[in-house]
Amino acid sequence: MLTDPISDFLTRIRNAQMANHRLVEIPVSKLKKRITEILYDHGYILKYKFEEGENGQQGLIKIALKYDQTTKSPVIKAIERVSKPGLRIYSGAQSLKKVRNGLGIAIVSTSKGLMTDKDAKKLNIGGEIICRVF
Repeated sequence: MLTDPISDFLTRIRNAQMANHRLVEIPVSKLKKRITEILYDHGYILKYKFEEGENGQQGLIKIALKYDQTTKSPVIKAIERVSKPGLRIYSGAQSLKKVRNGLGIAIVSTSKGLMTDKDAKKLNIGGEIICRVF
């Protein structure tokens, strides 16, 4: 049993990149699906596929990691959990800070669903900061 499935999701991506793997498999949930879609939309991963489980089993998210063609380094330089189960971090729309001077994104859980910090500022919505990616 996992106490923090989002940290597990981020750690699996981080570990796969350190080992130069092209593909990583992660157990599926609605929150992880949305985080995967946001990472894909902002160019941090190459592609993804949601596979449904059979006979009541949990499905998988298959993520193809993206690497720089010339240096062979991962596109995701750092991916870190901000709000943890023991210490939740909330922020209002006006106090959302830029990640690496706007080069990265923060994924925020709002009343309108999961979105990036930039989208939350446009809609003037605050929420729980899930993670930062750059």
